[in-house]
Amino acid sequence: MKKLFLACAMTAVLTGCGSSGDTTATSATPAVTTASVSGYVADGYLRNAEIFLDKNGNFQWDEGEPKTTSGPGGYYALTGFDPALMQYPVVARAIPGTTIDEDNLNQPIANGYLLCAPAGSTGFVSPISTLVQEKMAANPGMTLVDATAQVRTELGLPERLNIMADYVAGSRPGQVDQATYQTLHTMAQQMVGLMASQSSQVMNGAGVDVVRYRAMVNGMNANLAGISQNATTNAGMQSTFMTTMRNNMQNYLVSQTTTATNAVVPYSRWSY
Repeated sequence: MKKLFLACAMTAVLTGCGSSGDTTATSATPAVTTASVSGYVADGYLRNAEIFLDKNGNFQWDEGEPKTTSGPGGYYALTGFDPALMQYPVVARAIPGTTIDEDNLNQPIANGYLLCAPAGSTGFVSPISTLVQEKMAANPGMTLVDATAQVRTELGLPERLNIMADYVAGSRPGQVDQATYQTLHTMAQQMVGLMASQSSQVMNGAGVDVVRYRAMVNGMNANLAGISQNATTNAGMQSTFMTTMRNNMQNYLVSQTTTATNAVVPYSRWSY
């Protein structure tokens, strides 16, 4: 069983060697330092998602950015890269027709979407970590601790709950806070439903409209209380709240003429 509280699996690996039998400092080959990061990606666990470190904040893979593909159970591992890249967030791209959400193993996802997680908390990449990452992006100077606490409070979850943990594993029978993690999983599923509904506005082949993507996530961040209530009451994706949220979000995104920049849309633009 996967551990509930997943640490951000980041390690620095030192490798190097000298000439055979030669122990002098002058002939030794300098050690080479590399880094690695690993974890899991989920709405439900996502197989065959593209995972990479996003150096330039454009939410798409570029040459020179470490990249891999998630496997069964949503596991991913990025290895052998420059430790300087550890400062960048992880992005997970769910690809239509390719990525499989293990909540539904029968078929690949139909609409693409992006998830991300802030540097320092990449052990479990999910819609929840995405909210935290984009809350930090929209509020320069906000710490990871503060952003996590704010999202947890706005979702109405208990202070003891680690919202960056693996809620899939946490919702299994016998786990501490099983019911609460199941509710968090439901919230995440509904957030992915919202993101997937806006795929045509945000995703463009291998490209991403950064302004629209951030507007979409910030729209969810501005409405966490409603998202929480919708999930806890089992209202579903066709509820009045979700239908209104989806329609308002789509209308706003359609109205935007944007380019791929790092602009962040203020939360005040999303008062429903």
